Amino acid sequence: MLDTLDAAAVRRWCASGLATLQRHQGEIDDLNVFPVPDGDTGTNLVLTLTSAQQALAMDLDTLPDDGHTPHGHALRLMAQGALLGARGNSGVILSQILRGLADALAAAPAVRGRQLAAGLAAATTAAYAAVAHPVEGTLLTVVTAAARAAEQADSDDLCAVVRAAAAAAAHSLARTPEQLPALARAGVVDAGGRGLCLLLDALVEVITGESPAPPAPAPPAVRPPATAVRETGSPAYAYEVQYLLDASDEAVARLRAELDPLGDSLVIVGDGSPGVGTWNVHVHVNDVGTAIEAGVAAGRPHRITVTRFADQAAPPAPVPLPDGRAAVVVATGAGIAELFAAEGATVVPANPSTGELLDAIRATGAARVVVLPNDPNTQSVASAAAREAHGLGVKVSVVPTRSPVQALAALAVRDPSRRFEDDVIAMAEAAGACRYAEVCHAGKEALTVAGPCRPGDVLALVEGEVHLIGADLLDTCTAVVDRMLGGGGELVTLLRGADAPDGLTDRVREHVERSWPFVEVQAYEGGQPHYPLLVGVE
Repeated sequence: MLDTLDAAAVRRWCASGLATLQRHQGEIDDLNVFPVPDGDTGTNLVLTLTSAQQALAMDLDTLPDDGHTPHGHALRLMAQGALLGARGNSGVILSQILRGLADALAAAPAVRGRQLAAGLAAATTAAYAAVAHPVEGTLLTVVTAAARAAEQADSDDLCAVVRAAAAAAAHSLARTPEQLPALARAGVVDAGGRGLCLLLDALVEVITGESPAPPAPAPPAVRPPATAVRETGSPAYAYEVQYLLDASDEAVARLRAELDPLGDSLVIVGDGSPGVGTWNVHVHVNDVGTAIEAGVAAGRPHRITVTRFADQAAPPAPVPLPDGRAAVVVATGAGIAELFAAEGATVVPANPSTGELLDAIRATGAARVVVLPNDPNTQSVASAAAREAHGLGVKVSVVPTRSPVQALAALAVRDPSRRFEDDVIAMAEAAGACRYAEVCHAGKEALTVAGPCRPGDVLALVEGEVHLIGADLLDTCTAVVDRMLGGGGELVTLLRGADAPDGLTDRVREHVERSWPFVEVQAYEGGQPHYPLLVGVE
């Protein structure tokens, strides 16, 4: 048993935690409540911790001259590696949990029970700060329970505190279906919370020398819904306002109180600098002017972006625009990557880490870069990369595209003659005005908002929600295009998937030309997996 958490124990914890996550990777992936076979929480957690372990392996003995202890240095390396390798929402949140631990414990002479409790409290604070719209019944709830139990143990006994934290986390995980209806309907626990419990069990083993009882297998999903909690807030608010703010802690506290009643999805994250620091302010509102004016009153806002929510391969050589701008786009599929490259964008393969996106941003050589993530899970990673790039002097704005067709619409309106901020707003508006749909085959039985589906059924999702369930691929594709054009539209973009039958886009194009003679159709070979057809309507 260990009396204190030293640097060697930190390294063993990272290695043991990674091995545990790898053993349960598929199980955690299966906790996904979406019928499309793309659940990847377990994979993202493994990739995030892999990056953390690589950071530790690259620098085991060197201590910076900053007063940090060996265990503090190891924790900082682990947190920084996790941040650069973070993938998906769960990976970003995990990186912030590790950052909170590192910040709280880096300078502590020794890490005993009370110090670990303080570290878990800081980790909870950092985790909540990483989420635009915190939802209970998730990884956030589990880390909160662990921190609270560690504090209530009120002991310097490191073994007693870590056991209490792990037990409370497991109990909280079991209750997540009671807090989140989507989990209850699916009959599963939260995937991210499951991963955190496994990491805490690994920490118990490292500190106590005792192998915990094997965790009970996660319950299988039974008829999960095809919709998830909207992590980015209520659709009642039409605009996303985001800016960097140079301000003091006191001014930011007042700003939080002013922004909170204006909307939702409020998150303000600082860089930890003493005195006047740099903060990332994010909120969803209807009154854009008031949100920005509150920032002006609090300090110096800059890199202001306003996004309107409407209806909601190695990368090629970067091509920065003449005034030092560039675009970095995440792409799934060789054909889609070629389309973006033809628009002068730097292309990053799907599901990138923070470090990979940051490398792509730096490789452009541009001082101002717009990032198009093209997937909800990649948005958190893109935001983390943008924060890191800011520290390197690169101005980065993330346009929250959810589909490649939205990114194509955004790139089409780029204009280097405009101010960078105005150009980003124009791109965001173009992306928001492009409604998107995805057609795929159901990977599991589920109860969707359009009715029950079975494996093999054809699903048509509009803006991420199942609208149609069919038996024939072509019929479903034409039906969803008709439904989208029924709400208006002048241009239809079709991206054919890697497994789509030959002639699919040609037959959909012919249908549109017959039924909607005044609508223009553009069809491309996308090469994306899982989705035989992606549709955009502008």
